[in-house]
Amino acid sequence: MIGRLRGEVAEVGEEEALIDVGGVGYVVRCGSRTLGRLALGDAAVLLVESHWSDQGGLRLYGFLSRDERGAFVALQSIQGVGPKAALAVLDVLTPGELMGAAQRGDKAALARASGVGPKLALRIVTELKDKPIGGAAVAAFHASAAPSPAATASGEAVAALMTLGVAEAAARRVVDTAAARLGPAAAEPALIKAALQELGR
Repeated sequence: MIGRLRGEVAEVGEEEALIDVGGVGYVVRCGSRTLGRLALGDAAVLLVESHWSDQGGLRLYGFLSRDERGAFVALQSIQGVGPKAALAVLDVLTPGELMGAAQRGDKAALARASGVGPKLALRIVTELKDKPIGGAAVAAFHASAAPSPAATASGEAVAALMTLGVAEAAARRVVDTAAARLGPAAAEPALIKAALQELGR
């Protein structure tokens, strides 16, 4: 799972940004607050939540702060709130404002978000009232998740290639070939670059 990207802002669109990391472009979906603070050519560090779906494959969602990422995780723990709705909420409320609205039961504040109706707004404030919001939500989410093996450079490289539309089997094959050529100490950016060269052969 990709948890952070550090690179140069190559493009900024209406719903996503392209971050160049060692010559590899990662498409990251972001809220309007985040996109508004990214400028072409600037160095950027985005905290990332990776999501897999059968329809869309692997998608990356980026945030500039741990609290925003945590609020995104907390919102998606609620039935009926997907990534799009969670980003919409964070477009109108900061994590601190979201926490305040939940504690006050202020469903009107939530209903200002695009795609969030009165019923969903009520569900959000009700369920978030006693839940951690912000950085604590990330810790709680990962603590409750099933344990998984530590991330490796090869695993991250495979995930990166899948983000670019490469099938998982093909991604694993070229990354394994690149790893064998570069050695066990190869870093993720070098593996990605070598794997892309393998794909081009």
